[in-house]
Amino acid sequence: MCNLYRMTSNVQAIAHLFGPLSNAQTNLPAFHEIYPDAEAPVLIARAQQRRLGLMRWGWPPFGDIKRPVTNIRNLASPMWRSALEDPSRRCLVPVTQFSEWSATPDPATGRKRKHWFALNDQPLFAFAGLWRSTAEGPRFAFLTCAPNAIVGRVHPKAMPVILASPEAAHHWLTSEGDLAAQSQQPFPDALMHEVEEKEEPPLPPKPEQQSLF
Repeated sequence: MCNLYRMTSNVQAIAHLFGPLSNAQTNLPAFHEIYPDAEAPVLIARAQQRRLGLMRWGWPPFGDIKRPVTNIRNLASPMWRSALEDPSRRCLVPVTQFSEWSATPDPATGRKRKHWFALNDQPLFAFAGLWRSTAEGPRFAFLTCAPNAIVGRVHPKAMPVILASPEAAHHWLTSEGDLAAQSQQPFPDALMHEVEEKEEPPLPPKPEQQSLF
């Protein structure tokens, strides 16, 4: 389960890789650490146009589930099927790095450690996501799949579904439901790496955010 990532790129880079965007003039702050229930940039396709905006991370709870759902694994479940079948309910979640927590505490600190992952020679990519409207505004969650070897060494249960090319993003946003579901597969080990650990600088103050939709 991925419950931490960052997005420190900019709108121009997002538009270049996944656009064109109808609101490419928008400015975004750097999101150094994005946790569940935070607002984050999300790209949707609407009426043949792609638009970038802020959504809250976490699908509203339902039934016996008491907490918002951040990760989506079983696309065959009825709870996800209607969103998967509607291309307008799919989204791209721009990312520059994502993190998984160590299974055991670090002997030196007694705390679990963040392991950050990135793509080789490509600072920006996206998670494949689904979104929905709520009375409190739009909310999203993103897909996970079986982990590759690099992520599996830290988190053996799952990794996010990564879309790294315009073609992969277009396939996810526009294909029929069953074809779009084929995106749910591990990203190749040879194209990504664990970021070398170094001391993390203090995070800047969190900027005030307003929805861009």
